[in-house]
Amino acid sequence: MRPLTRGRYTVRLAQSAQDLAQAQALRHLAFHGAAGMDQDAFDARCQHVLVEHAQGDLVACCRLQIFADGDDLHSSYSAQSYDLSRLARFGGPKLELGRFCLEPGIKDPAILRLIWGALTVILDAAGVTMLFGCTSFTEADPARHAAALATLHSHAAPPEFAPRPRGQDSFALPTGQGDALGLPPLLRSYLAMGAWVSDHGVIDRAMNTVHVLTALPVAQVPQARAQALRAIGAQNRTTGD
Repeated sequence: MRPLTRGRYTVRLAQSAQDLAQAQALRHLAFHGAAGMDQDAFDARCQHVLVEHAQGDLVACCRLQIFADGDDLHSSYSAQSYDLSRLARFGGPKLELGRFCLEPGIKDPAILRLIWGALTVILDAAGVTMLFGCTSFTEADPARHAAALATLHSHAAPPEFAPRPRGQDSFALPTGQGDALGLPPLLRSYLAMGAWVSDHGVIDRAMNTVHVLTALPVAQVPQARAQALRAIGAQNRTTGD
């Protein structure tokens, strides 16, 4: 994928150890609220997407890995927390998206649109049929997020593809009065495009988050939204940047 510029931001893939180190530093700041390096063994397997401000500052990042065969899903990051054996039945290559974060204090929706546009280029090139990953709520306390989590029952995955719990840190999604205002921006974006979620969440104490498994079949993305995202990605081909 070539770098793609839109407005004040440019999105590109990491090309060096320095690029990766910048992403790891931003992830630590975003997830832990302090300087440091968020690193794990999955970084070496992934491509890393960077969004930079016109001044050169890194303002957002995420990482991705493409699985050509459903049998490979057991080696994904998400498989540490979820049993993905049913999801593996969904045909075609799958892309796992993870470690999405923004520089603390930045809430510009243009950044997320640009990332989705870049991801569309990658999805189309690889023939990906589904995106999936752990979508996080900041702070590892399910009670704090109960109202937002309660809204997810209507987006539950079909039984034939639904992830199953794995490990003692799993919990059933709460019921009761829901409030979608508490959903993280990435999860809201996923749901608007037709994503499914697991019927349970997982407490990740190491990352100080609560997350749900999110899966988005590419074919379910509304046509108008897909066209808009491809229009963003098409700038790669028309500008040659």
